[in-house]
Amino acid sequence: MTYKSIKSTQNPFIKDLFQLKEKSRSRKKSGQFLIEGVREITLAIKGGYDISYILFLPELISEQTVTELTKQSIELIEISKEVYQKLAHRDTTEGILAVTKSKEHSINNLKLTSKNPLILVAEAPEKPGNIGALLRTADAANLDAVIIANPKTDLYNPNIIRSSVGCLFTNQIATGTTSEIIQFLKKNNIHIYCAALQASKDYHIQDYSKSTAIVVGTEATGLSDEWLQESTQNIIIPMQGEIDSMNVSVAAGILIFEAKRQRDFK
Repeated sequence: MTYKSIKSTQNPFIKDLFQLKEKSRSRKKSGQFLIEGVREITLAIKGGYDISYILFLPELISEQTVTELTKQSIELIEISKEVYQKLAHRDTTEGILAVTKSKEHSINNLKLTSKNPLILVAEAPEKPGNIGALLRTADAANLDAVIIANPKTDLYNPNIIRSSVGCLFTNQIATGTTSEIIQFLKKNNIHIYCAALQASKDYHIQDYSKSTAIVVGTEATGLSDEWLQESTQNIIIPMQGEIDSMNVSVAAGILIFEAKRQRDFK
């Protein structure tokens, strides 16, 4: 049952939520972030995220639909169109937002349950769209984990949630420094295959059937020397055109699904 109705964009609670939408610092300080959209909220609930409030615009979505969606005892807040437009990130959406508690993503807390894990590591990705696309690919391949080395962007940036179409919530995600992640991979006897131009061999002749981490860097600078020095093997996708690189999410997809093919898509 709706316990509150908020109509004004000047309401202090709404002002705080606007800061969550706009400011990474506010998200980190409060330990909360906003989710927008039915699919994204559904995936967050499935992924075990703790939702504090649901805000909804009755002209677009009914209270009954919201209640059926959450299937939990979550406090509902009916909001006006003006409030919704202030908080919503997308032009076209379903009239529902969730205030959600962040999770801890330290590499020290990463638990691998598979005896033969397949992991994607991305070093210092900056563009939310690329991060979202990487997470969608990871979800499609049902990877054991996605690890972000030296993160430059807040994971709960609305653009990452939007571009990942909620796959931020379906993947096991960890973050850490390059050194910490390399130490973790070595401790767990995971082979490191770095996508790089230097000292590389064609990706399709490598064996990814054992515990494997596929590591990608930024399109601008590639991977740091530390990765290249610790790599089991640097790998390259043969390029037949005029350029020598492709979008990082596209490259990662090619490499990941070659590994999945070698594993009979298991």
